Amino acid sequence: MTRSTGDPRSTRTTRTPRTTVSAALVALACLLVPLATLAVWASYGLRDQERYVQALAPLATDAVVRRTIVEGVAREAPDVPRRVVEDEVRRFTATPAYRAAWDEGNREAYTAVLRALDGPGREAVAVRAGSSSGPRLGAAHASFTQAPVTLLPRQNLDALRRGYHVLDVAGFWLPVAAVVFAGAGIAVAACRRRALTATALGTALGGALLGLAVVVARYLTLDGLADPAHRLAAAAVYDALTETLRTASWLLLAGGLTVAGAVRVTRAVRERP
Repeated sequence: MTRSTGDPRSTRTTRTPRTTVSAALVALACLLVPLATLAVWASYGLRDQERYVQALAPLATDAVVRRTIVEGVAREAPDVPRRVVEDEVRRFTATPAYRAAWDEGNREAYTAVLRALDGPGREAVAVRAGSSSGPRLGAAHASFTQAPVTLLPRQNLDALRRGYHVLDVAGFWLPVAAVVFAGAGIAVAACRRRALTATALGTALGGALLGLAVVVARYLTLDGLADPAHRLAAAAVYDALTETLRTASWLLLAGGLTVAGAVRVTRAVRERP
């Protein structure tokens, strides 16, 4: 009986297109992972009003934020002795009424910004620092609590609205595309175990890059603030808003490394004599 021998070059030629297509699909999926995570965070995480308010609630008692508020109110009350204003506001920031006013102010600001991003208006978005239903800081600076605070300047509104709508669409389609490309890349691979390992490591790398991007964005956001007190307060707000994003980057990193390690261990067990 004759034994047919296969041509290794023929086998290699057959595998090469599959390997190339698989590598391209896996690479594309891994590239989309951090972008999809960012889009989901911006589209769904920040769209939840109560989650947003709860994320910022702890900052009401943050020492840096309280000091920034005290100094800001004092600057807006030039007709009253600065020491008197600071003492009054400092006492107020230690009361439950202040924390309730903080939450209400963040809720109103969130509603105003989201309404502007969803709607067709072209006017600047502003809210009053003092809620009509909230407590007042005192007659000495009641005019400050009624002053409008601009949240979105008119000249930036159109660009922000376009960017928000892009993120809103991407928040749904990017994760779907990442999963489809990853699944297709693993399915067409000549060695699916190797493709799965590559996908897992690429996901871990995407998580690491996402975490690095959050750190770089934090630096760029704070770099333009000259006042040290404002920089510290802005850092506290930034950290509160991006906590979910940082957690997601760590999960992607840990999950990818775990899957890659599990595949390696499984292979070693199977190959054990």
